[in-house]
Amino acid sequence: KEKTVLINISLSDVDDMVVTGTSQNEIQVVKKGLDGTFTIKDRGHIRYFLGLEVASNESGITINQRKDTLDLIKDMNLENSSTVGFPIPKGLKLSIDEEKFLPEPGVYMRLIGSLLYLNLSKPDISYLVQNLSQFIGQPRLPHMKAIHVVKYLKSTINAELFYPSQNSLKLKAYSDSYYGGCAFSSRSLSGYSIFLRNFLISWKTKK
Repeated sequence: KEKTVLINISLSDVDDMVVTGTSQNEIQVVKKGLDGTFTIKDRGHIRYFLGLEVASNESGITINQRKDTLDLIKDMNLENSSTVGFPIPKGLKLSIDEEKFLPEPGVYMRLIGSLLYLNLSKPDISYLVQNLSQFIGQPRLPHMKAIHVVKYLKSTINAELFYPSQNSLKLKAYSDSYYGGCAFSSRSLSGYSIFLRNFLISWKTKK
């Protein structure tokens, strides 16, 4: 009986790659072929890749960005701050033209850049990151209230995504939209999440 073997190669924008698959033998064949063509350095089982911390055992794989979260907390000088239970303050409404511009916009830009990257493993901040990103061109003083989300990340620093080794290929997808939901452009907001069985594998919020 023939058995289907799946092999996937994930490339970074530099010179790193991850080879995954359903057959260890076939993975070795692929790596040998790559090494014969390009000369590669095999670092063994993945543990850290472009900020993603990966741990695997017989039960499955977990992914988190604990180190990057700690770096963001330190960069925002919030090591000794209290934590909060929600990523955004209740009733927070930000505008593109209220109050003065930030004297150091680079702080806000770094914050949003870090949040965009952390969204790789933290779907709970997806909507907020989309909302805050629209102010990055000309951030104003009230926009720094976004630092609230860092206190939330501090409270969820040990949260991680888990993917079991034994899983079905049953996909489920959910989507929602908010027609004309953007207060500045009257454009709509949409979002989706895709699950492999009960485990989240893809998500996005978009204007």
